[in-house]
Amino acid sequence: MKRVHVVGRKNSGKTTLIVELTEYLTQRGLRVGTIKHTHHRHELDTPGKDSHRHRVAGANTVAVMSPELVAVYRRSDVVGDERYLALEAAFADCDLVLVEGDLAAKAPKVEVWHHAVQEAPYANTVDGIAAVITDDQFEGSSPVWPRNPIAQLAELILLLNHA
Repeated sequence: MKRVHVVGRKNSGKTTLIVELTEYLTQRGLRVGTIKHTHHRHELDTPGKDSHRHRVAGANTVAVMSPELVAVYRRSDVVGDERYLALEAAFADCDLVLVEGDLAAKAPKVEVWHHAVQEAPYANTVDGIAAVITDDQFEGSSPVWPRNPIAQLAELILLLNHA
């Protein structure tokens, strides 16, 4: 799975950037998948709904299918980057997968940073961040990519995985 992680502090613009990149890249004809990573342990399914009841009963994998969408809930006891292996089949038809978050991932990472966030960029302390995406003044050793224009930024991100 060709994936790039978009990391950054809370309210740095990660979601907005992923939405804009997805819109731009799909308009170019690429198939883009997205994953939202979270460290929080919360229920993804709706307690009391049939799919949740199936899982509570012991089902390892539960799918919900409608005429337009398919959702799969799957138990996972793997950690680290191995979690992404469990998703490869679901994203097999994607040219690129954009992951929001997961600083620990071994895949290419870019950081969205704004001076207004008032916290130092992860790139100054976390290894493996390919570039900092910002239109603000940035002091650090990481390459800086401008946030706009989105077309230029998308091309740089595609180069990270030669997608």
